Amino acid sequence: MKKKIELIIQKELNNLIGKKFSKSYICKYILPIIQYIDKTHDKKFIISGSQGSGKSTLSKLIKIIIEKTSSKKVMLLSIDDYYLSKIDRYNLSQQIHPLLITRGVPGTHNIKKLKEHLGQFKKKQFPIITPTFNKLKDDISKKTKVFNKADILILEGWCCGAKPIENKFLYKNLNKIERDLDKDFKWRKYYNSKLKNEYQQIFKTFDRTIYLQPPSFHFVLKWRYAQEKNNAKKTKTKNFMNKNATKTFILYYEKLTKWMIKSMPANADMLIKVDKAQKIEKIIYYD
Repeated sequence: MKKKIELIIQKELNNLIGKKFSKSYICKYILPIIQYIDKTHDKKFIISGSQGSGKSTLSKLIKIIIEKTSSKKVMLLSIDDYYLSKIDRYNLSQQIHPLLITRGVPGTHNIKKLKEHLGQFKKKQFPIITPTFNKLKDDISKKTKVFNKADILILEGWCCGAKPIENKFLYKNLNKIERDLDKDFKWRKYYNSKLKNEYQQIFKTFDRTIYLQPPSFHFVLKWRYAQEKNNAKKTKTKNFMNKNATKTFILYYEKLTKWMIKSMPANADMLIKVDKAQKIEKIIYYD
């Protein structure tokens, strides 16, 4: 049975990212993560990591394998699908701070709707209809996802499970956006306050947190730009961020990403260390 599952994982990974991984790699690094979720009595999991770390691919793979090899159903949610609409972020930028027009940081998600859907899962109130977000249009899509049944819930996203940023690090200017466009720290204090309150209320309801840790923030630009090109290729569009635009875009994520690289190992139940080639090099269990 184990060999059969390894073959299924190998095939599905190839379908997802177009790469064939060895059975030894799958056995050592992929299968244990899937079993970690499938074999426990816990039902709610966070999978987080920087942009390009592989969290979305891993989450999709876990859902596929569990549903193919057991009778369980997985409700996979991405916090990215809960971004506020373009008009809502515009209004937020007018009311609070201009930088909030750009999606990403805590405070730019519809946490109320996410909380509602988590509550429905807990009460088994199916079907659960969740939103999707069109990143090319930078707005909420008309398409939705429908979950008619679920035994396991996975929430994946770059900031999921993050703890509030300590003031010493929050007030340190890391890039030109913080230095030139957030001189009074209003943007930073706003999203950190959201992270400390509404987001922690959500994160605390989960049983376990899995964090994919990149070697450093340096690789996030490379990985994020590769994502842009791959998504453009898949959707056959020329409307994607070039390298300079991507470099500017990830500045909005820099502080919290670096904070998570530093703080998440102490707050995760499973730490997955990812190397510069986006492959898993080590798994550490903390529970």
